[in-house]
Amino acid sequence: MSVIPTSFRSRVRTGAEPIARLFGRVGLTPNMLTLIGFVIAVVGAWLASTQAWLLAGLVVAFGAIFDLFDGALARATNRTSNFGAFLDSTMDRAGEAVVYIGIVAGAMAYPSGSMNKAVIVASAAAMAAAFMVSYTRARSESLGFSAGAGMASVGLAPREVRTAVLVIGLVLAGNTPLEVAPPPGQLCIDICWSPGAPILLGALALIAILATITTIQRIIFTYSQSRSSKQEVPH
Repeated sequence: MSVIPTSFRSRVRTGAEPIARLFGRVGLTPNMLTLIGFVIAVVGAWLASTQAWLLAGLVVAFGAIFDLFDGALARATNRTSNFGAFLDSTMDRAGEAVVYIGIVAGAMAYPSGSMNKAVIVASAAAMAAAFMVSYTRARSESLGFSAGAGMASVGLAPREVRTAVLVIGLVLAGNTPLEVAPPPGQLCIDICWSPGAPILLGALALIAILATITTIQRIIFTYSQSRSSKQEVPH
């Protein structure tokens, strides 16, 4: 039910453990790595706010890779805890949100332009849809459905997919404003779009659509589990 097989997730996590152990040897704890990952996301958001889309995408990609190490270190050193899992999930959501906010801030450089307005709306829609994906999982699991990481494998757009789409959109948007003044001799209405602007807009719109579909998939999955549970209870 997911585009990312569980076996692939397991291999990636196992492969991250040797590097995670190196962080542990220099005195870093899993929670420290979680907070460092959030700081990386803030740097990516700041770069997006300056319209350095390419650099922002590279930093967000690095942050996504770095995010593997907190859990890997916790498992490798047998330091897993409920609070660590809570902090990791919370900082993941905060990091994702701050990047979208950075994109909005970058697009507000020329708030009167049609492309910038579209990117602002698409970024807000993507963030809202992404948070619904996380909320449906958290709420479903809190009510006893999809125990463990079962809900993580449900849907088209888990966090890894959303991050990949966003990184591609940012990198291909380049390091130019979304809308620029028309060069001499070129006809534009008001101002012109940069070549990468439609790509970033498309990436944000795709995230919003896929995340919405994922939310619906998780609602249906939870409903199906609730129906199965009722059938198993004797009357």
